[in-house]
Amino acid sequence: MFEILLDATVRAGTPILFATLGAIINERAGIINLGIEGLMLIGALAGFAATQASGSLLLGVLAAFVAAMLAGSIHGFITVQLRGNQIVSGLALTMFGIGITALFGRSMVGLTIAGFERVAIPGLSKLPVIGKPFFNQDLLIYFSFLLVVVISLFFYRPRWGLALRTVGENPAAADTCGVPVILARFMAVTIGSGIVGIGGAYLSLATTPMWIENMTAGRGWIAVALVIFASWSSYRALAGAYLFGGITAMQLRFQAMGTTVSVHILQMMPYFFTILVLVISTIRLQKGASQQPENLGQPYDREDRK
Repeated sequence: MFEILLDATVRAGTPILFATLGAIINERAGIINLGIEGLMLIGALAGFAATQASGSLLLGVLAAFVAAMLAGSIHGFITVQLRGNQIVSGLALTMFGIGITALFGRSMVGLTIAGFERVAIPGLSKLPVIGKPFFNQDLLIYFSFLLVVVISLFFYRPRWGLALRTVGENPAAADTCGVPVILARFMAVTIGSGIVGIGGAYLSLATTPMWIENMTAGRGWIAVALVIFASWSSYRALAGAYLFGGITAMQLRFQAMGTTVSVHILQMMPYFFTILVLVISTIRLQKGASQQPENLGQPYDREDRK
């Protein structure tokens, strides 16, 4: 029973994990992106459409990444190049994503594809309790594990990772040291958006291999809250994504068991916990326990340097 629940937790938490990792890259560079929900939908539709047309899941994932990157570049241009309001631009991106996917996905509703299948890792998949949940999964889940490690190492080891963190903390100092602040921020927004798109593609290529309008169902907003809760750490994002994945898996399990609790109450559980996470995160921020980038949400203009 526990093994089945843990397996469902990993699968339900993976799209949230991809979205959170992409948002962390955005915010580490100092750019708030509230367009995560829209980017996930764009990735989900692009991934499904490309796979349905080509028959290749790899091309589907690549299409999701590129489509979300292109959409994210709009946000990057407005907030980095034009120094526009990051909150307004992000909200507009979410509305854009919802609208464009509803329009172009209308003809694909009801179509199905052969989604990602499980690939067992010899030896490890036979381990008790954790074997199937972690080592008998599809390739995108294994990629998410790798991405958590790579992002963490990137921000603390190589020169470019440290430079990107400096851009989010003190862009003027980074500029003085020769770091191209505008380019670094723009690249962080576009690449981070692409990773968010892969999270959306996981829904349409693995979770339910078909296109359903608004299939993200608020997962993008959960990811936005989870970035703060995880203190901009990829490892904490992994734990937080699986926490929400577990809540989702539990409410689905309760529905399948025929519990007397209202289905509407069960469906709102992940979002109730999102609000709780935001409250806890706000308290931590006020106490100075968070690792929020100091220049988060602030536009940078070289002419304003003092």
